[in-house]
Amino acid sequence: MSLIENAVAASTKAVECDRLGNTEGACYYYREAARLLMLASQENAGNEAAAGWKVKALEYAERAESLRLKNLNEKGNLRPNRNKGSLDVERCHFLISQALDADEAGAKDVAVSLYTQAVELGLSAKKGILDQDTINKLTSLARQALERAEELKGISNLPVVKETPNATTSSSQPPKVVNNKPELHRGSSGHLKVVGSDAYTEEEKKVLLATSFINRNEFVPFMKADLGERFQYAIPFTDKDGLLELSPKQKRDFDRWARPNEFCSDPKMVSGSQVDCFSIKQTVVSDCSFVASLAVSALYETKFGRRLITSIIYPRNRNKEPMYNPFGKYMVKLHINGIPRKVIIDDMLPVGRHHEMLCSYSTKRDELWISLLEKAYMKVMGGYDFPGSNSNIDLHALTGWIPERAAIRPNEQDFNADALFNTLLTRLHKGDVLVTVATGELSPAEEERTGLVSTHAYAVLDVRKIKNVRLLQLKNPWSHVRWRGNYSELDVIHWEPLKDVLGFDPTSAAMYDNGVFWIDYESILKFFDVFYMNWNPQIFQYTFCIHQSWSAGVGPIKDAYNIGENPQFCLEINEPGSGAIWMLLTRHITELEDFRENQEFITLLVYKNDGKRVYYPNDPPPYIDGVRINSPHYLCKIILTDSSPKRFTLAVSQYKKMNTIYYTLRAYGTRPFSLNKLQNVYKVVQEVTDQWKGDSAGGCRNHPSTYPNNPCYQLTVESIHNNNSLGIEVKGPKQYQMGIEILTVKLEDPSATAHFISKSSGPYRSGFVVLELEDLQPGTYNIIASTYLPNQEGPFFLKVKSSCSIALKKIK
Repeated sequence: MSLIENAVAASTKAVECDRLGNTEGACYYYREAARLLMLASQENAGNEAAAGWKVKALEYAERAESLRLKNLNEKGNLRPNRNKGSLDVERCHFLISQALDADEAGAKDVAVSLYTQAVELGLSAKKGILDQDTINKLTSLARQALERAEELKGISNLPVVKETPNATTSSSQPPKVVNNKPELHRGSSGHLKVVGSDAYTEEEKKVLLATSFINRNEFVPFMKADLGERFQYAIPFTDKDGLLELSPKQKRDFDRWARPNEFCSDPKMVSGSQVDCFSIKQTVVSDCSFVASLAVSALYETKFGRRLITSIIYPRNRNKEPMYNPFGKYMVKLHINGIPRKVIIDDMLPVGRHHEMLCSYSTKRDELWISLLEKAYMKVMGGYDFPGSNSNIDLHALTGWIPERAAIRPNEQDFNADALFNTLLTRLHKGDVLVTVATGELSPAEEERTGLVSTHAYAVLDVRKIKNVRLLQLKNPWSHVRWRGNYSELDVIHWEPLKDVLGFDPTSAAMYDNGVFWIDYESILKFFDVFYMNWNPQIFQYTFCIHQSWSAGVGPIKDAYNIGENPQFCLEINEPGSGAIWMLLTRHITELEDFRENQEFITLLVYKNDGKRVYYPNDPPPYIDGVRINSPHYLCKIILTDSSPKRFTLAVSQYKKMNTIYYTLRAYGTRPFSLNKLQNVYKVVQEVTDQWKGDSAGGCRNHPSTYPNNPCYQLTVESIHNNNSLGIEVKGPKQYQMGIEILTVKLEDPSATAHFISKSSGPYRSGFVVLELEDLQPGTYNIIASTYLPNQEGPFFLKVKSSCSIALKKIK
């Protein structure tokens, strides 16, 4: 069925439920009809009927909202002081605040539009209000807006505005600011210098478009034009994508969706001058890693005075602080699938039967930033029925900081516990890194004995070394349940020589369980599984990224023998000297099941191969052999010295690739560099299928009596140039060692120099072998494909690739 047909069906059910007094059913179907009509109007913008569909959508949305409020009033769930008059006063204040910001920024037309909307709302809202104090406030606000609008327009008065309840519906959207700079930017941090072209290729645009659709919703790239997003509406904003799916635990206790003005006496985005990590509380949503990520981000903002977590929430005031929007619409900028993306939400939050919040919230009264950020992230992840994540993924989405995973493996020889602690100690206090730590599987007995939660994420708030004792301060996202071992608030003996130095009173701490505790590093090594570290991009000066796709049908399923068809890149260091290049490989994910059970294992291999294509996984041996993990992010660190090569070859690698992979390769450098995809120089490809059988299974040259019997092909290179490129590949049974030889038969120019009599592919190889030639001269050549031993029968595939015209035929 079409969107319109579905909308008609939904509206019919809505009207029927409305007639029968089924308020909740009517709300649901009115909202669904509005959503479908809005989608139809957007997809058919040029259609004459589209405008009518949009008007009808607004009518249905308004009816749904009025029924919902009526239902809450009847249940007694609305605060008596949050009447329509007080809400309209808040909305007028919001419009004027936005207008003042535009006014100060010199956006005259935008400011006039917003002032006019404030006037219209102030006049229309007075109708039906009996409270004289509220009427006076609305009149004063309308007059203030009118006077400034007249002053900006340079006229004595504005046209009279009709006093209708839906007057703001006709108000035009503020015009977008024209910007001549490219809106889609390759950088992930303002200060980073992009070392390549800012313009995206057509392939990159297709990749970013394909991975904009995540869990059935569209999340487009965040661009500068989005700073002109409209946040004011005739009725409270309702997300066109509908309500989020609730988790089973939420459904068990769920009572209603509520807006902040229905459960807050004075809603605000942030209480006080800054966010507070200790106010964050996780409830029934299984997103401990996300809540831990919020905590360390909030602590960074408090400690270093730099906006990190509050900078991604819109609307904002003139000080770039996020602000409460009484119209109910918010925009959040999240780093998803390679780039910052725009996430639009409304402010409806799940509330339980006992008026408790069924989402993460702030213990500070009326503060909203935690709940709204969680809702935005849960929308991307497919709903509150969240399959779980890790803080590398969550912190990267929130901040764009570079994710690194450090597994805690005390029993493994290459694990350096001291170096890891020293890194945490020095870099956390500099603001270079955000850190969380997660437990592995713990038995119920271990959980009871230690106070730790199995497979649970904790925020790392502090790292200290005092009198050779190594300590970490952690926060449980639940805001209760603490560590019970060494250096807990119950451990008086260990604290006695340290409490004055650290300023910690275990007796006082024992009186209130807020989930914050100290733990010694040795206990971390014993009971925890992994540190997640997200690095500040500001420690680098240069960046560049490439967005690509890797088709399921290109290359082998496993990278055991051949990586020649894998995506490969040349990393060139433009200035010699010491430094570092960090390469972040990010696989794009679009389906909930992929989040829930990630089946793709990818990594990045680095070769010292002068930036040339690599065909064999271990020849040359990788300079950095990446670990294949099923996380969306893999970080590879290339340390540069004065003797480092100028060029590296990077190969994206996988394990059991069954699907097309979309990915972003982003580089961060302390020295200037260039990153380019290795292009295919071959314009002509010819393939044949043949076999070694009977006498033709002649083996290698070590068997001179049978080697000449091997299959032989004559190749004619047709070109007027002497710098032709040729690639020959043979694939066959993996149990056989195979090789290739090419012999010169005749050159077009007999006097040409630097020609060869014969060349081989070198050591015989299992299942796959390749021979590449550069500066090949026009002429006739013979190609022989052989196994190492005689009488090894089986099929093989011969592929010849060339930069010029060729002719290939079998001669034996």
